[in-house]
Amino acid sequence: MALSNVIERFGRAVFESPFGANRLAKDAPELAEIRLLALDAIKANSHRVGGRNVFAHDMVRIELLGVSDDKAEVFRGEFLNKYFSEELKAALARSSYRFPADLSVEFSTNSRLPNAGESWVVVEIEMRKVESAAPATSGVATLTVIKGSANEMKLTLEKTRTNIGRTADVYRAAAPSRRNDLVFLGEDESSKTVSREHAHILRTQKTGEYRLINDRIYKGDANCGLWIVRDGLSHPVHRNARGTLLKAGDEIHLGTSVIVFSLETAMKP
Repeated sequence: MALSNVIERFGRAVFESPFGANRLAKDAPELAEIRLLALDAIKANSHRVGGRNVFAHDMVRIELLGVSDDKAEVFRGEFLNKYFSEELKAALARSSYRFPADLSVEFSTNSRLPNAGESWVVVEIEMRKVESAAPATSGVATLTVIKGSANEMKLTLEKTRTNIGRTADVYRAAAPSRRNDLVFLGEDESSKTVSREHAHILRTQKTGEYRLINDRIYKGDANCGLWIVRDGLSHPVHRNARGTLLKAGDEIHLGTSVIVFSLETAMKP
């Protein structure tokens, strides 16, 4: 079945489900696929303590690909989030998992179609409490280019938003769209894998956090992706409004170009 038909049927079932939660499970078999992928991600991020499986994270984010903008609102309502939260809690309880009582699920959508071999469901695991409880900090954040050639091989992040891309100025329909701060102008192979509007970094004034946001317009080229490498593990940065929280020492990979995020912080008195 075409993905558009799957989305249409699933969206119709979700729209009608507030009139009967049992009907959603019956009319939307896609729930089984989403539930299985979510549980697989939970198991992959669990550990054993005292002979029991423990899932210590409190947020499961589920992104649905291929959902057009006119259908997106259906999947962003509170009903689906709450319904799926209870479904996952019940499944974990049946398997004797220990998990946070406030475990939550958050759905988001993306209009881009899945690439070849990519699922239409993307599951991410986060620790919401750790992020929200982060103390306010002051300090200097920098980006250092270690692979590729840019206009600034070391850039201090002094703005609330720092744009990263292939050209200095980006135009759409003959009008300026944005200006990049870190520009990969080199003709080397690594620099050429950076898109015109590849990413940006946002600084939250209240907490001092920095988040990496994926701005790429996907055209199926896997060599121009965006991900971070932290503690030897690779984490893809998916295209959504929330982005990924950056930590000192993170390697940011833009295609095959690489920059390192550094943060020297000092606690506010």
